[in-house]
Amino acid sequence: MKFATLLVLFAALTPLSVHAEADRQHVPADGRGAGGVNPAYSAAVLAGKTLYVAGTTDRGPIAGDTASLAAKRVLDSVKRAVEAGGLKMDDLVWVQIFSSDLADYAAFNDVYRTYFKGPMPARAYLGVDHLLGGAKFEVMGIAVKP
Repeated sequence: MKFATLLVLFAALTPLSVHAEADRQHVPADGRGAGGVNPAYSAAVLAGKTLYVAGTTDRGPIAGDTASLAAKRVLDSVKRAVEAGGLKMDDLVWVQIFSSDLADYAAFNDVYRTYFKGPMPARAYLGVDHLLGGAKFEVMGIAVKP
């Protein structure tokens, strides 16, 4: 009797899982991972109306680089992933920023606010010891289609 119940439950839920997978769109990573490493992840995944943007970095130090230039590079990368998923930066509802130097907070914010027209997403700004490839910033987020 237990086996029959499990079989019926499995049969009932299988179409839901197949449908859920069909509702997912994967935005491929651009192949330029930190330190030149080819990334083994999607840049973003759209599930229903929600876009999950993977962590992306400014791709490491460049001679003469400033926090502002690194912030622009990382945010341009986030913007490409968001737009490839069919959304806009103003559709972001949550953002998490990792910074290898908390002294870069003001410089990052000066650049960050230029990427939004409407209300700002909820966010966290976290200091970390170091980031992959010597990056200054890593940013990830969640966007929702209106």
